[in-house]
Amino acid sequence: MNIEDLDFAGRRALVKAKGAQSKARRRGQAREDFVLEPVYWGAGTARLLPRLLKNRTRGPVFVTHRRPGPGKVVSSRDVCPDSGLARLSYGQASALLDEHTALHGAGTGWDLHEFRHSGLTHLEEQGARLLMLMAKSRHKKAENVRRYFKPSPDAIAELTSLLAPGDTRRSGGT
Repeated sequence: MNIEDLDFAGRRALVKAKGAQSKARRRGQAREDFVLEPVYWGAGTARLLPRLLKNRTRGPVFVTHRRPGPGKVVSSRDVCPDSGLARLSYGQASALLDEHTALHGAGTGWDLHEFRHSGLTHLEEQGARLLMLMAKSRHKKAENVRRYFKPSPDAIAELTSLLAPGDTRRSGGT
């Protein structure tokens, strides 16, 4: 994603999502463009974006902390024209997330896929409906969303407490 793709006022950006299909062909012509879908961010991300961008106004949103080495061939699209920093790769992002979430050494932290789907768990615990979770995650099948829902021990304990005799939540407060 590039900075130019960000809609700061709308807190969204159009992206080619995982598994995106190219637009329909017309008269036998292959199309290289893709249908773009919006991703949204909240107030916390909106406050952090300026710190991440560091006054950059174009180029990749996520960049490495250094410029590409002299032997490294990098597309001009993958280099920030203002800072010269290279676009952060998926592997680099994965390693950073692991490093900053690991409790017991390298390889014990979160991976990007877990991180993405943890949001679905939190939304479900807050009462989001399955169809909304499918829309948010762009899953087409309900069973694919359910696979990623991993309720926390606190959520299970709260659910179990609903069965306790005399629990006001179960009996409607009477």
